[in-house]
Amino acid sequence: MSNAYSVAGRVNDASPIDSHLPDTMAHPVRPRAVLALTCTAALMAAAPLAAQSASSSASAPTLTLAEVRALVEAHLIVSAIHDSSDNKAAQQKNKTKEAQLELQQKKREMITDALAKKGMADSVFSKRRFLVSSNATLRAQFDSILSVVTGAPLPGVMAAAPLAPGAVAASSLPPGLVGTHLGHVVSSFMDTPDKSGFLPMALTEAKIAAQHAAFAARTPDNLQSMQTHAGHVIHAIDPTQAPSGPGKGFGMKRAAGGIGQHVELAAKEPTASANVKSHAVHVATAARSAMARGDQAIALAKQIQAATTAAAAASLVSQLVSICDQLIAGSDNNADGRIGWGDGEGALQQAQDHMGLLLAGEKKP
Repeated sequence: MSNAYSVAGRVNDASPIDSHLPDTMAHPVRPRAVLALTCTAALMAAAPLAAQSASSSASAPTLTLAEVRALVEAHLIVSAIHDSSDNKAAQQKNKTKEAQLELQQKKREMITDALAKKGMADSVFSKRRFLVSSNATLRAQFDSILSVVTGAPLPGVMAAAPLAPGAVAASSLPPGLVGTHLGHVVSSFMDTPDKSGFLPMALTEAKIAAQHAAFAARTPDNLQSMQTHAGHVIHAIDPTQAPSGPGKGFGMKRAAGGIGQHVELAAKEPTASANVKSHAVHVATAARSAMARGDQAIALAKQIQAATTAAAAASLVSQLVSICDQLIAGSDNNADGRIGWGDGEGALQQAQDHMGLLLAGEKKP
């Protein structure tokens, strides 16, 4: 509904919003009084828009300002449930078909229960969500309230901070939740260390991994040096397996997983275009190929750490350098002279290329 990159802000236990959020959501605490004041401010700011709505045709379906505010609160709750559930679904232990079905069912139940506690049926939520996505005045009211509650900029309003390398401005994204999820990929996500999008973060961590694999290759006679840099490679790819190192502490694998998850969420939105749906497959596939290479790199790095001689480690380091370079570049597996997004060839570069094609296809002529 808004391409401001909103994630539900946590409030204290007395807050009606916080009472529905999953325990795994780790967002900053927003005092209840502050939320109440900001919602009130948003309603006052949106009052002129309500007057505009009143002048619309009486036969056109619309929402009251109170209903829009209730929809904002419900949207934040549902978004938090989606993010929490999708993060669990991305975990290796939940990759079985049974676990995925169980998580999907639990997510549906949580959403239904959360909406019921807000006095809103699933069908009412869906209908109001559609009205806001298709009515410019309602959309403006919704975005205004959402911006005040979450602190995110209004759609098209640039934040003062400079964009991360490779990031895309909010004004270049499609409207609604399609743009929100794509923004998480290319521009900004609250959980990354520098609030950059998943794609810029994945590229940053992959470059660090490749750099330290190259450092290891410079000292083929020094076992300790090679093992130290092997640990740095692991940290940049998956810091849960190596807590300290020169990486950002987020991990290439986690960031690449976020790329796949959120571009697919964008494609699942009712307002997603055929262009978004098509390129989302390419982006997600390439990103997950990068994740698979990350696992290969970690396995090699651990073998280097376990090596007992410099000669044994050095023979593995050359392989590690190649795999880490492929985290971004991908590999021409079928030797046809090009690296595609599919068949295990793609990686972060192909994900970035197809995100560019996706966004270019969404620009109005």
